[in-house]
Amino acid sequence: MAKTARSPTAEASPPAAAEKHRSGSAAGSGLRSLASAASGWLDRWAVMGSGLSKLERAFGDQFPEGERYFGLENFGNTCYCNSVLQALYYCTPFREQLLEYYAKNRNLEDAEESLLTCLADLFSQISASKKKTGVIAPKRFIQMVRKLNEYFRGYMHQDAHEFLNFLLNEIVDILEKESSSAKVSPETTSPEKVSNGAVVNGVRKEPLVTWVHKNFQGTLTNETRCLMCETVTAKDETFFDLSVDIEQNSSLTSCLKNFFSTETLNADDKFFCDKCCSLQEAEKRMKIKKVPEILVIHLKRFKFIEQLNRHKKLSYRVVYPLELKLSSNSDDADCEYSLFAVVVHLGSGPNQGHYVAKIKSHDHWLSFDDDNVEMIPESTLQTFYGSSREYSGNTDHGYILFYERVGGNCNEKTDTPEGAV
Repeated sequence: MAKTARSPTAEASPPAAAEKHRSGSAAGSGLRSLASAASGWLDRWAVMGSGLSKLERAFGDQFPEGERYFGLENFGNTCYCNSVLQALYYCTPFREQLLEYYAKNRNLEDAEESLLTCLADLFSQISASKKKTGVIAPKRFIQMVRKLNEYFRGYMHQDAHEFLNFLLNEIVDILEKESSSAKVSPETTSPEKVSNGAVVNGVRKEPLVTWVHKNFQGTLTNETRCLMCETVTAKDETFFDLSVDIEQNSSLTSCLKNFFSTETLNADDKFFCDKCCSLQEAEKRMKIKKVPEILVIHLKRFKFIEQLNRHKKLSYRVVYPLELKLSSNSDDADCEYSLFAVVVHLGSGPNQGHYVAKIKSHDHWLSFDDDNVEMIPESTLQTFYGSSREYSGNTDHGYILFYERVGGNCNEKTDTPEGAV
């Protein structure tokens, strides 16, 4: 039977307490100190009496209708998880489809708990909360992550990008297994034999396209041209995110240009040409065949240094735009994207530090730092570009960028530009 979601269990922790009043300077008369203390007590009473959190007061009458802003409790070292979960929650199509999945499967009697059901429960608790703000402890979700992947069981510093890949691929696996189980009857064949692209009764099944694929999956074409016979060999590769190398004092656009630039294969890297039946010099390049709805870009800030025999964090300054265009050489419209989330790594090295998420929601930018959520000005994003000097006190750097596509159909004949990305 298909794996289905369970009814939610309460994991919400009590909302954050009102801010503590800081008493005034010890200097001054006793009467002034008493008046200050009384004023502070009245301020606290007003906040608690109104039931409004600091974030609600910051929004004022502009608080988005139906939206919720909840921090996530940290279980020792789970900031890598919290920051990614917040980015996914405010990825509107992903959230909506996950909640739709939850609504369809939560009441089935043969429900089996999985990472997907735990995530759906968590998102449902947030979206259905009567409170507009607060803190939730994603305890069951974290327990399931650690159960499924030993890499995340310890209390060492983890990588947010690796967690994102693990989560999306795990959800896809669960959805594919559920789909196979639902379509296979006892008298035909077992679910294991009905995998994506498998041949069943002489008919090749098409790979299942889940809502994760619809949101995040793009397709690259890897082209290699033999310089001897001019034969072009092309192979398509799907992706959920693009991992791009970075350079000092550069921009995201220039990094993407390098990612899609032509590379010459020669010397020890020669290409085996099937037509020439020998190793030949060749040119290799990547092109975009299909763009994703949600473009996730991973800036490769952690690089292995052979001389040091360890990974080092690159604090390079890389400017990322709020609006990004993927242009093409054809006459098709540009693919336009808008930045809505940045996962930021705070720290000087790959094995230490902290992760936070900066997220755009309803035209407002907010900072999600585990259980703390606050509004921030858009200009704050510039402080996470990186440092123009190798040694700098600034260790807060943008690590994973989330862009959503805005308008236009640019999947037909989309090519990677020679002069722009």
